Amino acid sequence: MAKTLELQFVNEQGKTVTISVDAPKDSLTKDEIAEAMDGLMAANVFISGGGNLTSKKGARTVDRTVTEMEIK
Repeated sequence: MAKTLELQFVNEQGKTVTISVDAPKDSLTKDEIAEAMDGLMAANVFISGGGNLTSKKGARTVDRTVTEMEIK
């Protein structure tokens, strides 16, 4: 099962911007994630089509299972 951490921000135009991180540690806490999001905004390393990231909107993990099917 593949796991992804999605960090959701709001940009200068008020739109949601999602940054996905593959295979996050299971031990991450809400405080650690919030601190990392604050760091990303302060460093201003990501630019979206609607401008800079201005605030945190949320975070979530997504678990995905892929099952290959043989098709003839």
